[in-house]
Amino acid sequence: MSTAFDAVRFAQLPLVAILRGQPAAHVAPIVRTLGAAGFCAVEVTMNSPGAADQIRAAVELAPDGMSIGAGTVTTLAELDAAQAAGAGFIVTPVVVPDVINACVHRGLPVFPGAFTPTEVFHAHRLGATMVKLFPAHRLGPGYLRDLLAPLSTVRVLATGGITPETLPEYVRAGAAGFGLGSPLLMPERLAAGDWYWLRQRAAEFCRAWRAAYLENAASGSPRSAST
Repeated sequence: MSTAFDAVRFAQLPLVAILRGQPAAHVAPIVRTLGAAGFCAVEVTMNSPGAADQIRAAVELAPDGMSIGAGTVTTLAELDAAQAAGAGFIVTPVVVPDVINACVHRGLPVFPGAFTPTEVFHAHRLGATMVKLFPAHRLGPGYLRDLLAPLSTVRVLATGGITPETLPEYVRAGAAGFGLGSPLLMPERLAAGDWYWLRQRAAEFCRAWRAAYLENAASGSPRSAST
């Protein structure tokens, strides 16, 4: 069974796998496969069919040290349902102040989605654990680097279109973590039940993060110590 969100453990491998619209039958093999690969954070989006039930199932199946969260949370009702199902962290697609404030009040880690500098800073000031920059691949690592020049205290979870090949560029630009959807959980592979492929793909992301983090730390980057 999964534990509560562990910030120290997450900092060691800050990768969030995003399950959106998955069949209920896929939850168990996905969670087990990602856990075996070393992932410690899996998000089930609330716009998935039977999302609360999928969160409950994932919580029961997750190995020790893995936290199951809820994504695409936009209302307090969805927050309540997600937390009742056992979600250990919350992700929003945009800045939703009442949801963020409630998470902070409840001591629940929250990763609000933001796009512009103003949104990113607003989410940070509201108490975001990390700010989800989405869609990151539409903006590129250059945007992230420019964003963090004045907003150097903000910790960013780059989300959307990140691959093992592009991940190091975002680490060098200052990303403190990553949200991973279809580049990790490719629909055609999951539809075929290719769990061996998923294990290998998850391992690629883990290796990419660790190598990029070590490279960044060795370079003396001031942001490498904050991740």
